[in-house]
Amino acid sequence: MKLVRFAHGTRGGWGVVEGERVQEIRGDLFHPGPETGREFALSELKILPPADPAKILIIARNYAAHAREQGKQVPPEPIFVSVSPQAALAHEEPIHYVPGAERIDYEGELVVIIGRVTQSVDESGALDHVAGYTCGLDISNRDVQFGPLKNISAAKSFDTFKPFGPIVETEADPQNLDLILRQNGQVRQQSSTSDMIFPVARLVSAISHCMTLLPGDLIFTGTPSGVGPVAPGDVLEVELGGIGVLRNPVTAD
Repeated sequence: MKLVRFAHGTRGGWGVVEGERVQEIRGDLFHPGPETGREFALSELKILPPADPAKILIIARNYAAHAREQGKQVPPEPIFVSVSPQAALAHEEPIHYVPGAERIDYEGELVVIIGRVTQSVDESGALDHVAGYTCGLDISNRDVQFGPLKNISAAKSFDTFKPFGPIVETEADPQNLDLILRQNGQVRQQSSTSDMIFPVARLVSAISHCMTLLPGDLIFTGTPSGVGPVAPGDVLEVELGGIGVLRNPVTAD
């Protein structure tokens, strides 16, 4: 089931996406209810972030080709970094380029939205704790990440640096999704989530043995090769086959 969180005038809600139409439902991503009978064109809705995360976790080097392009080894266990939830951004909202930054990079990713309290869960049952899957952009300030401080958490925590959405697929196979990132219409990254080193179930389990995950928490599951720089004026798109397209412009404001 494809779900979207939206605003229509002063009204907010959730709906089931059917082509270019949205059937409003009662409830939300975590407790979806029956349809209300109201229907909207997807194009007339303001799309809202599909979750309000208390935590955002980023997985590093989860695709072997990306590890190679960074000149680093494949990790023996999942590496995850916590970043500020204030970095979350909705579909179509602008990513703000940091003034004076020499290099800021894009990374297209599959994002996992946690659906219920998750603590020390086994890998075999981990996917039962997932509410759904959506598109994500992991934007990184490389001056901070690779500069004197080498602070990866800060590099990825700038406001607007974690766009995600717009559509959540609740029934996807997270290890069988085509992933494409386009920059100004040109394909820069193209891979499949089947190329992940650590599958989603392993990631959820590993993180939950370190910290309790809450409904709405996000896991950015890593990026394939093809990472590159962005500039003000760019438009970035992340497409996940069978789910949808996340689109965000980059501005200097």
